[in-house]
Amino acid sequence: MMIDASPLSADLLARFCAIVGDKHAVRDSDEKAPYLLEERGLYQGRSPVILRPGTTDEVAQICKLASETRTPLVPQGGNTGLVGGQIPHHGEILLSLRRLDKVREVDPSSNTMICEAGVILANAHVAAEKAERIFPLWLGSEGSCTVGGNLSTNAGGIAALSYGVARDLVLGLEVVLADGRILNGLSKLKKDNTGYDLRNLFIGAEGTLGIITAAVLKLMPKPRTVETAFVGLASPEAALKLLALSQSHAGGALTSFELIADIAVQFALKHGPGLRAPLSEAHPWYVLMEISSPRDDARTLIEGALEAAMEAGLVDDAVIAANLDQRNAFWTLREVISPAQKPEGGSIKHDISVPVAAVPDFIEEANAAVVKLIPGARPVPFGHLGDGNIHYNVSQPVGGDTADFMARWHEVNQVVFAIVLRMGGSISAEHGIGVLKRDELPDVKDKVAISLMRDIKAMLDPLGIMNPGKVL
Repeated sequence: MMIDASPLSADLLARFCAIVGDKHAVRDSDEKAPYLLEERGLYQGRSPVILRPGTTDEVAQICKLASETRTPLVPQGGNTGLVGGQIPHHGEILLSLRRLDKVREVDPSSNTMICEAGVILANAHVAAEKAERIFPLWLGSEGSCTVGGNLSTNAGGIAALSYGVARDLVLGLEVVLADGRILNGLSKLKKDNTGYDLRNLFIGAEGTLGIITAAVLKLMPKPRTVETAFVGLASPEAALKLLALSQSHAGGALTSFELIADIAVQFALKHGPGLRAPLSEAHPWYVLMEISSPRDDARTLIEGALEAAMEAGLVDDAVIAANLDQRNAFWTLREVISPAQKPEGGSIKHDISVPVAAVPDFIEEANAAVVKLIPGARPVPFGHLGDGNIHYNVSQPVGGDTADFMARWHEVNQVVFAIVLRMGGSISAEHGIGVLKRDELPDVKDKVAISLMRDIKAMLDPLGIMNPGKVL
């Protein structure tokens, strides 16, 4: 379906602005700029106006008018997406949901919380904490990403091993459809077999089927004890065995298990804000693991797992955080890995998943293939070993030309994706498709699945005005 990028008439633009009021209709170029640039600078968009609705009803009015006038819309949360899905590439109206920032309710009895789409993830954590609960979706961008964006991309994060991804943490949704109708599905029920599960149509759809305006989120009991360890070891194979051993010791209390290559740690230490190496010596690979328990046994569990691993020759060195500051330092090192790659020049990034058991073979094969394709390229693999999600990034050769390297993005994609698919994996584990991976999707997705996706899109958005050109 063609995207209508024709300029809006002054009268129509005024009608859209009137819905939110001039104060919340951003038309000045300098004020629009932060909304139109993807954080890595890969995508620069354009839009005649940034509409900032403050209520679900205003979103509905905007969608109704857009449907009547065939005006394309691009919804945006915190603008932290990494695949270009939140950027208006063709002059569409951008709909920023940041003013929908209310936590409508926290219900400890049902372990639920109702958040509007623009609630910053960190603020959702604070609201849960006040009720002695946790909302177990933790991301490096939690200070700026929003609940609506997290759900629209089905975000994963560091605790998916135990708690699941965004989809697993939602009971109900409020969604504005393309024609302005409001789907009121804010149910707290865990058991509701009354027909199709419409909720999951919109989670992970990246705003192409409707606009999520609020959600019923699952809360969990606050752990009684949390212990965190930074571990040095020889290989991903050793890390995989440590994962199995740790799960046998701790079961579901093992909430995070991050695999990190030494090059990623060195980048973080070199470019991060005053970080120190957690261990006295460098190791080829590291694991950052965390155990969260409802009892006073997290320390016993993590010590038991590490002692057994050392006896088995899996672990070369390890340190358990002695206090909250040290625990935060471990996680800060993990979180700065991505931004620390920027000073090293161009970085071609992949957010892939393979079966957990295949992670060591994937890394070995991908490293060899990428270096063969571009001699001197520096693979920087790290990520969530516990659920098979690896952020397989490739930094340019030292002293190489950044533009020349980045021009080979598609070539590197082809090499890496071929290995992923052969191993039964996915080219997008938690970042979504957007425009970055849109053209590859038909080649890697089941043909019937793609056909059904197009049918659903045509039914819910027959005019093609909802985030056009994204995903499909």
